Amino acid sequence: MTKTDLAKLATHVEALDKIEQVIHVKGRLSIVSMLAAAESLSFTELRELLGLTDGNLAAHLRALDDAGYVRLVKRGDHGKPLTYITLTAAGRNAFKRYLVGLEQIVKRHR
Repeated sequence: MTKTDLAKLATHVEALDKIEQVIHVKGRLSIVSMLAAAESLSFTELRELLGLTDGNLAAHLRALDDAGYVRLVKRGDHGKPLTYITLTAAGRNAFKRYLVGLEQIVKRHR
């Protein structure tokens, strides 16, 4: 393998390193991409938009929260508490890095 080939592979590995595993899971990627487009969404809105069960959504949110990528805030609306989810600055940055990594991979294979 030539030095040029090795350099290309190194670039590919760098792109793969940007693929954040916490975000890469389909459900979490869906959540993060929805939150990147909205200031915040309620648990109910996310559940309905993504077609996830309560338990599945809660598990994905827990993983994202543990990574510091989302913030969950409970508010009492009309006597019934609702959970609102926002993407943190760290979550936005991780999502941007993730997208950059995907773009680099796609460019390499075109």
